[in-house]
Amino acid sequence: MEHALSPSTLAELRRPRPYPAVSVLTPTHRREPDNAQDSVRLRNVVAEAKKQLESDPAVTRDRRSDVVRQLEQALAEVDLTYTEDGLVIFAAPGEHQVWSLARSVPERVVLSDTFLTRNLVSAQAAERPFWVLSISADRVTLWNGGTDRVTESRAGGFPLNRSQENFDAERREQIGDMPSTFRDEDTKHFLREANTAMAALLREEPRSLYVTGEQAALSLWEELGNVARHSVPVQHGGLAHAGPEAVWQAITPLLQAESRRSTASVARELESARGHKTFAAGVDEVWQNAREGRVRLLAVEENYRTTVRDDGDHLMPAASGDLDARDDIVDEIVEQCLETGADVRFVPDGTLGDENGIAGVLRY
Repeated sequence: MEHALSPSTLAELRRPRPYPAVSVLTPTHRREPDNAQDSVRLRNVVAEAKKQLESDPAVTRDRRSDVVRQLEQALAEVDLTYTEDGLVIFAAPGEHQVWSLARSVPERVVLSDTFLTRNLVSAQAAERPFWVLSISADRVTLWNGGTDRVTESRAGGFPLNRSQENFDAERREQIGDMPSTFRDEDTKHFLREANTAMAALLREEPRSLYVTGEQAALSLWEELGNVARHSVPVQHGGLAHAGPEAVWQAITPLLQAESRRSTASVARELESARGHKTFAAGVDEVWQNAREGRVRLLAVEENYRTTVRDDGDHLMPAASGDLDARDDIVDEIVEQCLETGADVRFVPDGTLGDENGIAGVLRY
């Protein structure tokens, strides 16, 4: 199952497909007893997708068979042991993908000539992904970070391993030569390669970057400049050879501190916007401004969801399942704001007080 949504991956998902491109969405659960229903619910929503394919006169028999086969293959690839809060299956002639999201999605099936990506975009924004680069004299490991975990990433050619013969860190430590390890030219060259690879990856997929290592490694990294100027050093050795849990424990205090600073910053900007009359609140007012590209900063409480219908002029409260109900209007707003260059911040529930879970700072 896929987790990391890069700009290039999103562009590929958004390109037009031969009809029908099928998007199947269903909420999932991380823990018992709620996750007991997930397998049945998933099979039912895939069955509904097949039913819609069967009844659509615009879908030829051969193409229907192809897409149904893709749906079945995708279903077989789902491992509910590792699901998060939402699951998305994309299937089209000759291809399929399965995405696990750290944000709930409404249950729905959509047949179109493109895949439905707004829920992926919103989940990505909520997760605020980051990189962790763990450096040592003989190995550099890259970690893909999210809301509650890090996983090892193979992006950018990582991990990098030093292939120098006779390199033996343990022997050097025994003979007292370890402090000079990060001063020799071979080590400098090795970390310079890592710096270049990381710089290329950040250009392709910019994120916050944390660099872990012992102090001598971090000092050399700082000397190399470039990426170091835009990264946060974390003095913690051994993580280049460690597992994800050790990396997560080392980085968590910094993430928590950054989250508190970000939330406080959002609160200050919203308060300032009130005084300057560039403040919007509530799903209808924010949606109107988002469509006009006026939102500069969007703040959304982490678990805020609402179902609405569009009467042509305003969004009105609706019940899920109502005719023309839009269960993922918050995700639509998030995607629209990101498309128009807004800064989107997810904040803890209750942060926005009486603003109904969503608020914005306007450009004018």
